Amino acid sequence: MSYYKLFAVAILGALLAGCGATPVPDPDPVDTTYGGDDSANTSRAAGEEFGGGEFFDDVEETLGTVIYFEFDSSEVRAQDQDLVAAHAISLNENSYARVRLEGHADERGSREYNIGLGERRAQAVRQILMIQGVSASQIQTVSFGEERPESMGSSESDYAQNRRVEIKYTN
Repeated sequence: MSYYKLFAVAILGALLAGCGATPVPDPDPVDTTYGGDDSANTSRAAGEEFGGGEFFDDVEETLGTVIYFEFDSSEVRAQDQDLVAAHAISLNENSYARVRLEGHADERGSREYNIGLGERRAQAVRQILMIQGVSASQIQTVSFGEERPESMGSSESDYAQNRRVEIKYTN
């Protein structure tokens, strides 16, 4: 009986020794620097590989890239529907273009709740883009919850700036 245990342990040890710890690269890394300045530069540089650098700049400057939300809501406001539709047109005209929808929330509520709210906001914008004909493969969503505030204050106007989805063009 002890030979079977010894044999089983030896086989298990050989199997584990054969398993190398090879790191698997992240297929779509997300820039985690605060403020987003580096992510904008990275997005533009990546887009230029496909000839889209000027396109990204033009879209961002012409249309605007931030959609704001009411308190505790993930419903896209009527005044922002046209902005989302304009981005949909740009994405439909440029099939190489990709967007990352970054959902944000103000600091009120728990961390978990705000992550969920940011995700619901990003998904609401995604849904409108897809209804307008944008391919799901062109859209990525991520939620930062309350982790990346646009405004650090505690007034209602500060909170309003933090309740948003940012549209970031990537390659």
